[in-house]
Amino acid sequence: MAVIANARRLNADVTRIDLDAPHIAAKALPGQFVVLRVDARGERIPLTIARADAQSGVVTVVVQRVGKSTAILSDMKTGDIILDVAGPLGTPTHLQSGRCAVVGGGLGCAIAWPIAAALKREGAEVHMIAGFRTKDIVILEEEMREDSSALHICTDDGSYGFKGFVTDKLKGLITGGVSFDRVYAIGPLVMMKFVSRLTKEYGIPTVVSMNPLMVDGTGMCGCCRVTVDGKVFFACVDGPDFDGHLVDFDETMRRNTAYAAFEKARMDEHICRLTGESRGAEHA
Repeated sequence: MAVIANARRLNADVTRIDLDAPHIAAKALPGQFVVLRVDARGERIPLTIARADAQSGVVTVVVQRVGKSTAILSDMKTGDIILDVAGPLGTPTHLQSGRCAVVGGGLGCAIAWPIAAALKREGAEVHMIAGFRTKDIVILEEEMREDSSALHICTDDGSYGFKGFVTDKLKGLITGGVSFDRVYAIGPLVMMKFVSRLTKEYGIPTVVSMNPLMVDGTGMCGCCRVTVDGKVFFACVDGPDFDGHLVDFDETMRRNTAYAAFEKARMDEHICRLTGESRGAEHA
């Protein structure tokens, strides 16, 4: 059980939640995650730890409203109680010295931010590349700027910062003479796929944080399996970090859509309960 110490919206669909979880905060390392359940009937939601403060006992997660469970979590307020919070889980990120690029896409920036901060604390020169569709959904800008050596914000439509994808900015830095010892990519699978394809071309070691479907978070269910260099691994215990040049991204993207129709139906039902509207017999 954990009390929400603070909850605040970062944009229309993204909420930052600070949890009073001292036992987790005391042990959490960058790259690890928690699995939480809002109530006895709720599903288990894996969320990467955005920040852990051992002194205050606060663990920060950032959640995006994409389905029923994340919608319920996003609507919780300061002082509300979350029934279960398990963690820290997963293998911590291996931190590289030298010059690194940390590439985040959308909500992935909430995961990229603590990696950048940890690298900087270790003495690395950190170029943070953060990509968003538009200026309206930019999150954690001040935090990322403070915890990196250089912050490059990209928007698809050019409404803020660099106009283009994160891969465009990364390629521009590389071809402009910035030599990276390692690249960390965290975000949508398709983004990580193309970042890895780019860095492979230039021979830059690349770490990606995989986000497959996950249930128990302890390696027992096998739901979060990913194929890396032709071998099967479980993201919850073997990852979430893997060599981006060896990951089968296409397989993971196919598996992540397996329950899309079911998830949409549950979200429609949730909206109907909140609004009192009917969306037809198919969702009754």
